[in-house]
Amino acid sequence: MLRYLFSNPPDIAGFILLSVVFIIALSLHEYGHALAATLQGDPTAKLAGRLTINPKSHLDPVGTFMLVMVGFGWGNPVPFAPNKLRSRQFGAAIVGIAGPVVNVILAFISAFLLLVLVRSGAANEGVTHLWGRFLQISLTLNITLALFNLLPIPPLDGSRILSAVLPPNKQHIVFFLDKWGFVILLLVAFILFPRFAGPVIDACARLILTLVGA
Repeated sequence: MLRYLFSNPPDIAGFILLSVVFIIALSLHEYGHALAATLQGDPTAKLAGRLTINPKSHLDPVGTFMLVMVGFGWGNPVPFAPNKLRSRQFGAAIVGIAGPVVNVILAFISAFLLLVLVRSGAANEGVTHLWGRFLQISLTLNITLALFNLLPIPPLDGSRILSAVLPPNKQHIVFFLDKWGFVILLLVAFILFPRFAGPVIDACARLILTLVGA
């Protein structure tokens, strides 16, 4: 995010728009986890005050600081009790996938509104231009969050899905990832994902735009 402030000239508007999009996307992502757990009968997230879209309940101070400084951050994990979920086998996976699903929904909404804006012929006019830029950032960032969180690396959401679908004789893979997940996550977040995710994110954005009628 700091690249917006240190560009020449500084892109203050870009920094603000990206910050707002991140706060909205992350808050709704975490709300998705809380809602999925609550709908499955676990009141833990609700009792912890996480069944809300209020960003104050979901932003992690350290994670937000890291996002601003190095472009990689995180929210405050939503607590839930797997033993209280209706589905013992797939309950945690449903909670895990709910966050990325919310981001995908937000990406579709952003793409649709962007298409409406472009077809109105006012996409490059004043405040409308900023709105269009906001929607472009929202489309890209929500796709990025969905894809990144679906990686099967603890503590990302994808690890819960992996644990649910692997047969018992393959659970050693999960144990290995639990042990080395943080190291692997740093490698992926700072080296592999920035280098290789771009084309995938662009392809997903084009697909979503096509699906909404572009």
